[in-house]
Amino acid sequence: MKTKFLAVCVAVIACAAALTGCRGKKSGDKILVLLDWTPNTNHTGMYVALEKGWFAEEGLNVTITQPPEDEALVLVASGKAEFGVSFQESLGPAIAKERDALPVTAVAAIISHNTSGIMSLKESGIQRPADLSGKRFASWETPLVTEVVRRIVEKDGGDFNAVRMIPNFATDAFSALQTDVDAIWIYYAFDGITAEARNIGINYIDLGAVDSILDFYTPVLVANTKWLSSNSQTAKKFLGAVSRGYYFAMENPAEAAEILLKHAPETDRQTAVRSQQYLASRYKGDAPRWGEIDPVRWSAFYRWMFEKGLLEINIGAGGFTNEYLPDNAGR
Repeated sequence: MKTKFLAVCVAVIACAAALTGCRGKKSGDKILVLLDWTPNTNHTGMYVALEKGWFAEEGLNVTITQPPEDEALVLVASGKAEFGVSFQESLGPAIAKERDALPVTAVAAIISHNTSGIMSLKESGIQRPADLSGKRFASWETPLVTEVVRRIVEKDGGDFNAVRMIPNFATDAFSALQTDVDAIWIYYAFDGITAEARNIGINYIDLGAVDSILDFYTPVLVANTKWLSSNSQTAKKFLGAVSRGYYFAMENPAEAAEILLKHAPETDRQTAVRSQQYLASRYKGDAPRWGEIDPVRWSAFYRWMFEKGLLEINIGAGGFTNEYLPDNAGR
């Protein structure tokens, strides 16, 4: 969600050498994938494909790694990696530019519908968007966060001007809710499931459910556009294996969780298992196949961003492609 392009561009130079070390000797079958955050259940399908040897079956030597915070998009654009995990809301400002647009394209929706929303503790009494009026909201201080909160509050008849937007970049949502703020934007598969596991009473406002415009794609798998144009078959092989991984995670969430835990042993086991079960029915959702992006829903969100001055140009259904996804649903 957080877009800090100036800091990112500076950091690209600092970490380029480290990423080169991850890649080893450059070869056509080598693929570097940059995550958006620490390994979690959003990424399970890729770890399954790695663990099951499905990348190797396709002749691919895949490395999955975690870059410095928020830098996957720029590093993929700069050619330091072939694929990365990002978000539609971050991709838009990166490509909707009159000049210096980043050469990145979304090639798969990791989760079919938006699973993020606003969490508050039960005792806060925030049961609907209008209830945010008079409350402290943890803001990342980006125009997008402001406009999203404004939209849901005003649509529900509340007073957005009464919402106290508090700058807060806490990585522990529960600590923030117990000290500095009343409500915070989360991904339910992480913090929502953690609340369940800890028996913490919460209220949750599902953004995609309360407003179809906010049912955007987050996260997405992105690729270097220039690399795609000259490596289409390799891209299809990669996404074929990844697709198999996510279908496996849908059908075998318990085993998939164990695979994730093997590659990310620092992950809380109970949260990982519950989160995997939660996402099993949501990776594909109601899409025709895992990874497919609906151009109508994609463009509706970007049109709204443009109308609110969050994009330089209206890119509509630009910035993504479904052409590299397997026709056989990854099986």
